Amino acid sequence: MAEVQDTLLGRRWVHAHEEDTENNMVFRPDGYALPPSRGRMSFLLREDGTFTDRAIGPTDRPEEATGTWKLEDDRHVVLSDKDTNVVRRRLDIQSVSDDRLILRKETWAG
Repeated sequence: MAEVQDTLLGRRWVHAHEEDTENNMVFRPDGYALPPSRGRMSFLLREDGTFTDRAIGPTDRPEEATGTWKLEDDRHVVLSDKDTNVVRRRLDIQSVSDDRLILRKETWAG
């Protein structure tokens, strides 16, 4: 568990939609050479158990949400609302390395 958690922590993961497949979403660490894009979703997992989720809002400006996160059974990242502790997303990790995170697409939507 420590290896997966250490790989996930302390970095902002940016959606590399060009690399998505029918079933999976691909994320790369912030700073990875991605082609220009109109906007990209991203999230940051911190060691203190908090996260920041960034997405493009209805006015095409980035909007951020914050909350808490935890790793379950080395396969799932559970993101919960900061104030209510309601689970926002339960992300299914397909694979993770220093430069690539693959999540099951259906788990990102909710």
